[in-house]
Amino acid sequence: MVDKNITIKEIKNNTIIISYIEKADKVMEAIGYTEHGHRHADLVSNIAFNILDRLDYSKREAELASIAGYLHDIGNMVNRKNHYLVGALISGDILGRMGMNPEEISLIMSAVGNHEEESGFAIDAITAALILADKSDVHRSRVRRELTEIAFDMHDRVNYAATHSFLRVNNEEKKITLEIKIDTNISQVMDYFEIFLKRMIICRKAATKLGCEFEIIINDVKLL
Repeated sequence: MVDKNITIKEIKNNTIIISYIEKADKVMEAIGYTEHGHRHADLVSNIAFNILDRLDYSKREAELASIAGYLHDIGNMVNRKNHYLVGALISGDILGRMGMNPEEISLIMSAVGNHEEESGFAIDAITAALILADKSDVHRSRVRRELTEIAFDMHDRVNYAATHSFLRVNNEEKKITLEIKIDTNISQVMDYFEIFLKRMIICRKAATKLGCEFEIIINDVKLL
């Protein structure tokens, strides 16, 4: 098959990908996790594109980051454990069948396989953009349970307390800033760092890979 410049539009319209992401989200719902479906995939895809685009990477690199962002959690349809490795293999298979250039497939697979904080590493710009985009999606819209049910789950509580999150990229100052608004009547700011410290460490490394400084501003106070 002739190598093709697969677009993010083709990815989003692919019936196999649509089905796999829907199944992945159902698996996550069954085990009590926050939303990991098309909403999360689409948001991460858009943010990953914007990161590289605003840092003056090529449009193709930005689009590859966007594709990696859309596919990054597809492995959850098999199992949450090692979903990043399974997702990388699934992504490679699908993209190969679609006719993508093998070099570009390898970039997508590497990014998907390295996006989790447990064992991932920002090996290149595409991976770094995916990491930052994924970890910035902290918001109450991801919580599936009712407010009365989240009191005993800190992850749900922190996500529900986050009423606003935005990843700001400043190319002139070489800064990437995660801005979050947290309702402290629901969860304390310290709770965020307690459960997301590893995420923030990998975000800092990802920003460094992009030649930027990473900072966090919560409730208008710079904390990192």
